[in-house]
Amino acid sequence: MLASEGYVSNRALATVVFLALKLGRPLFLEGEAGVGKTEIAKAISAALGRRLIRLQCYEGLDSASAVYEWNFAAQMIAIRTTEASGSADRDALKAELFTEDYLIERPLLQAMRPQAGGAPVLLIDELDRTDEPFEAFLLEALSDFQVTIPELGTIRAPEPPIVILTSNRTREVHDALKRRCLYHWVDYPSFQRELDILHARAPEAQAVLSREIVAFVQRLRREDLFKKPGVAETIDWAKCLLALDVVQLSPEVISDTLGAILKYQDDIQKLQGSEAKRLLDEARRDLASV
Repeated sequence: MLASEGYVSNRALATVVFLALKLGRPLFLEGEAGVGKTEIAKAISAALGRRLIRLQCYEGLDSASAVYEWNFAAQMIAIRTTEASGSADRDALKAELFTEDYLIERPLLQAMRPQAGGAPVLLIDELDRTDEPFEAFLLEALSDFQVTIPELGTIRAPEPPIVILTSNRTREVHDALKRRCLYHWVDYPSFQRELDILHARAPEAQAVLSREIVAFVQRLRREDLFKKPGVAETIDWAKCLLALDVVQLSPEVISDTLGAILKYQDDIQKLQGSEAKRLLDEARRDLASV
């Protein structure tokens, strides 16, 4: 199923995805940035024909922002219109203002609603960016698959959504939340798997160039870098090289395009001059032994 959407998985990851779907359990994916955690949710959504609802986490995210907001601008217009007509009934107006006509649904509430084609895929991305109070709220929401809006009451999902949570492990997520989920660590891929991923995502790249790209990136990950390149950077770099009509790596080409695979100046500085040639030579030696 994942392969049909261009996602190259190993057996362990495919197994845990299957179990999450079969048992209806949330799937918690942890790993370095750029290794394909978010792409799994996209692949599942596309393969099953389900809607993908994404909650992008950030510092300071609270339950209200994740669930719903009231459309205050529209409510104020309704109040002014009623006052201007001279027929203001406070109780009737209050009942009218706090209805679903003025409700702005955020991702968690959207995921609790019935969807055409079946329950949606709810992607809670980069959970480690939030704080513990939001984790506690999320624990309750994922336990019962329901949310409460004081003015409207409790809204329960008729069919639980398919939940994928991701974390880049910038901090530890509480054990209580992890216990609600099936867990998998998404690691950097092996040489062959990364090559297969590159063939799937950049099929126009020639075999020689693809092998050199993957070997160089794999060698680069062994260096002492502030941020090691993920699979996403491998794919981006390949597309950059194709745009430049590169057919084979050279130290000059590597130096000119380092911004596609490294995102910190200190890391880029380490690869200037002879270092790029050294890594390329080592990558080619690795290829010779494969």
